Amino acid sequence: MTGVEVGTVFEDFVLPDETGTQRPLSELLADGPVVLFFYPAALSRGCTAEACHFRDLAAEFAAVGARPVGISGDSVERQQEFAGRHTLGFPLLSDVDGSVRDRFGVRRGFSVTPTKRVTFVIDQDRKVVEVVRSELRMSVHADRALAALRARKS
Repeated sequence: MTGVEVGTVFEDFVLPDETGTQRPLSELLADGPVVLFFYPAALSRGCTAEACHFRDLAAEFAAVGARPVGISGDSVERQQEFAGRHTLGFPLLSDVDGSVRDRFGVRRGFSVTPTKRVTFVIDQDRKVVEVVRSELRMSVHADRALAALRARKS
């Protein structure tokens, strides 16, 4: 799928988290919206800044009933190291074969890091309510996702 925009509805998918536990999207959405942020590489400088900003806003996301979920092509072990080193406190999904990345249309061309930095705010009905695209401004992902969730609550 390409060109995912607001209003797109996604079929369920299942990926392992940083502990190796299989996590269906439907389960992640059980308690509220999910902010699914795709990032190029665990433990890289930019991705660490982005993930830590999501972590630092955890109380604000909880206040609007949502939670961040990171996703990259990194292995379960690498995701576990990333989550532990920075005490992230939210699931990091391992999409090693890139199948979910492809469904969301965030594949980069030939590159060392084949995943684009894109964030999707997904409501409990699996409908996309916000899309944030920015490769260089790391904090804009969490900030804009939170703003979209707050706007929906008011």
